[in-house]
Amino acid sequence: MSRVVHPIERESYRILRSRVDLSHLPPLTRAVTERVVHASADLDYVTDLVCDETALAGGRAALRAGAPVVTDVWMVAAGITRRDVVCPVADPAAAVLARETGLTRSAAAVRIAYERVGPGAVWVVGCAPTALVELIARDAAPALVVGLPVGFVGAAESKAALRASGLPAVSNVGEKGGSAVAAAALNALLYLEETS
Repeated sequence: MSRVVHPIERESYRILRSRVDLSHLPPLTRAVTERVVHASADLDYVTDLVCDETALAGGRAALRAGAPVVTDVWMVAAGITRRDVVCPVADPAAAVLARETGLTRSAAAVRIAYERVGPGAVWVVGCAPTALVELIARDAAPALVVGLPVGFVGAAESKAALRASGLPAVSNVGEKGGSAVAAAALNALLYLEETS
């Protein structure tokens, strides 16, 4: 099913491209960068995002093959279109596991989600650094990790750990991130052919 691109979105991309030339970037990196900048109106992401074209290609192939998409919170899930997501953060079992283990609910939800989806999923973390840390600690064998949690406590460190882990990933350097940009990064892989 083809997505209808609204004229406002087309105009936003025109303005973005008039302000910064990203044509030198590989196609998937360019798509992710443009969509994140479009979603945030923050040109700093042009130099702040850390993308790996091979990892993005693997993630896109996994998505096209029907890999499950897991999010850390429902705010991220709400921004992902055209795909169902797994997000057990509100599951009562996540609250119980968090109490029993001392994990945050988001980190507990990562454990529960992995039990449901197994290896090969695409993980999208836009809120909770603890979820990203827990995912890195698992032997989850993800197809791709979109690691863009936001915050002053642990966000930059969790993203640095993601980059050091060797997992196929998209991240950024620093504290900013969030649900909208994490969802935008994933949507870029779904919409690539519609925004060029």
